Amino acid sequence: MDLRVIEKSDTELTIEIADEDHTFMNVLKGALLETDGVAAASYDMNPEQSGGQTEPLLTITTEGGTDPLDALEAAAGRMGDELRDFADAFEAAA
Repeated sequence: MDLRVIEKSDTELTIEIADEDHTFMNVLKGALLETDGVAAASYDMNPEQSGGQTEPLLTITTEGGTDPLDALEAAAGRMGDELRDFADAFEAAA
């Protein structure tokens, strides 16, 4: 997975996440929206509306002094924890 920061400020981050699709992006967006300090999270992967861009662009807006990179790290960590919990439950049920 390749990540490229497009724009960063104290309260907003736009990052390109190469080679991902709606499945991953929706899960990441959902985890971000559940993260304290995140005011908004969205992604765009429609090249016609994005000036020809084909890789997903994730935009995070934060509030209350939350750094958007910290919010992304927290959301990604929670995603990993949830996936490990699911894998453990699946193995126990099999």
